[in-house]
Amino acid sequence: DIDDVGHKYYLELELADVLDKDRSVSCTAEVLYHLGSTSCAPEVQVTVQGELRSTEEADQEFYNRIRSLEKELVAENIPDSHGHVPPELEPLHLLAWVASGYVTWQNSTENTKFHLAQVKHVKQVKRNDEDLQFDYVLLLHEMVSQEVLPWQVTVLWHPQHGARVSQ
Repeated sequence: DIDDVGHKYYLELELADVLDKDRSVSCTAEVLYHLGSTSCAPEVQVTVQGELRSTEEADQEFYNRIRSLEKELVAENIPDSHGHVPPELEPLHLLAWVASGYVTWQNSTENTKFHLAQVKHVKQVKRNDEDLQFDYVLLLHEMVSQEVLPWQVTVLWHPQHGARVSQ
């Protein structure tokens, strides 16, 4: 639909369950792109049909493991050239997915379609507070132009506060 505010799109999506790869949840989304505004992110209203499983226990386990490391965690090429993500790096890959969603959200137009291709590099940065910090170099595949674009993002994460992303 086109109105005086912008373009509206209705989407029906299947969300894969992060903890159970064989399970998915249906959802619908209404996306409004504002007319004439290149700096304003689209507005999204999402409705989930079903129940998303809690990740509290896995989140806390990951948090405790990373906080207990002697040296900062560093990893590259997630997934590897065969598409494999080692189980111990899956939480970092999921945080990268969140970060790429934020970058996509802030930089999308009606003529773009970003997809996380790979975590080129990720490095944990030690902090004095309770947050975990990860500095990423993400490779985003822009499907329309077929370009692969590197993005540097910082993700702050805590199990009780979720992820916060900066570019």
